[in-house]
Amino acid sequence: MVKKILLSFVLSLFVVVTCWSQNEIIVNADQGTYQISRDIYGQFAEHLGHGIYGGIWVGENSPIPNTRGIRNDVVAALKKIKVPVIRWPGGCFADTYHWKDGIGPRGQRPKIVNVNWGNVTEDNAFGTHEFLDLCSQLGCDPYIVGNVGSGTIQEMSDWVNYVNFNGSSPMTELRKKNGRDQPWKVRFWGVGNESWGCGGSMSAEYYANVFKRYATFLRNYPGAPLYRIACGPNSGDYHWTEVMMKNAGHMMQGLSLHYYSVIDWNHKGSATHFSEGQYADIMEKTLALKPMIARHMAIMDQYDPSRRVGLIIDEWGGWYAVEPGTNPAFLYQQNTMRDALLASTALNIFNNDCARVRMANIAQMVNVLQAMILTKGSQMIVTPTYDVYQMYTVHHDALMLPTHVTSDQYTYGKYSMPAINASSSRDSTGMMHISISNLDPDHGMTVPVEIRGAGVKTVTGTVLHADSLQAHNTFSRPDAVKPAVFKAFGVRGSKITVKMPPASIVILAIK
Repeated sequence: MVKKILLSFVLSLFVVVTCWSQNEIIVNADQGTYQISRDIYGQFAEHLGHGIYGGIWVGENSPIPNTRGIRNDVVAALKKIKVPVIRWPGGCFADTYHWKDGIGPRGQRPKIVNVNWGNVTEDNAFGTHEFLDLCSQLGCDPYIVGNVGSGTIQEMSDWVNYVNFNGSSPMTELRKKNGRDQPWKVRFWGVGNESWGCGGSMSAEYYANVFKRYATFLRNYPGAPLYRIACGPNSGDYHWTEVMMKNAGHMMQGLSLHYYSVIDWNHKGSATHFSEGQYADIMEKTLALKPMIARHMAIMDQYDPSRRVGLIIDEWGGWYAVEPGTNPAFLYQQNTMRDALLASTALNIFNNDCARVRMANIAQMVNVLQAMILTKGSQMIVTPTYDVYQMYTVHHDALMLPTHVTSDQYTYGKYSMPAINASSSRDSTGMMHISISNLDPDHGMTVPVEIRGAGVKTVTGTVLHADSLQAHNTFSRPDAVKPAVFKAFGVRGSKITVKMPPASIVILAIK
């Protein structure tokens, strides 16, 4: 009798637990329409702190191994994550940068004061030629942001001519004099940065007219058509999107969007010493990207139903207080497992919205904000965010597979959000990949995955997980957080049961 009662209790408990769990992922493997552009995995390198000088550029005479002044270790690391595009020179710096100061013999270039980031003096050693050399070493596309705030139309027009024209002109002769015979043919050009703020404090109506003037004089040269990216809204400024699409949408190829996950702009909190409540706050703000993007896309669809204009999320990421003892203007912060989950969640959102999201550039690539890489003298380490980017290379230029996620809630205090998010794709070889994030730091999650419209022969996995949300790599412990082989799943027919650790990211490769 006692055994029967216990058995009945266990069965009833099983039923309750089974009914309570809402986790399910359905991948529609036969319904893909849109491609996940590799440019969604783009980077951002601004003249800010040690993002350029010391992080990328050390000079040809440095004892740190380099190729034409660019760090070899940083280039090798970035190649592993297949960086597709880099945005440069800013950021707020772009609207004070005059490109002709950064060409010609380095010893003859004028020094400038970086008024946006600490009033430090720069010697302009890293300019147009050096940036395009970096892109060449990486095999990636450059994305140049022109100076609209304090520059002129002629200045930006001359820059395009200098970089892209293959004929004879004063600018091309200057380029040849500076050692470059053939044009680089740069495609992506940003017409100003944050023109609503540090780029000029403009209204949407005023900037729309400014953009149209600039776009008129930024020429397409033979073999070098331009992808003109207009300054878009700050986060949820839907009026800006409405005005730009209505008044200038016909002259742009892309519209930017800036959004940072920040606890409080006045009290950003530590990058490494934070509570679970602060973690939940950051995750909630990151998930807010999804409805925000949807609303911007809906406005864009009204004026551009064919979705010719791309949504370019060219600044995003986590923003915290700087590391103790560092220059507040240099925005140097550490990078933890929290940031890996922030990155994976945002990238899953971008993947799923790839019908309109054509590029994203995380802020920033080296030594600034949510960086891929941190350097200290000759030392270099990669961050948990870097690991996410390396894991997600499988999505580059792959066919997005519509993915439906039903999830249990992760709840902490006043915060409540879906614990599970995911995106899926099929690459050119036919391999499917599913990226899954479990945001719950306290509970593992059993996640049934059903593949519809395709068979499942073999499954392999990779996981990023650590003992705590605060776990991060340091120069003394560079591998404290790193990906590992994942085997905690079972396969039965077209269904895969995945057992996610708490606060973890899993990539499944399905053949």
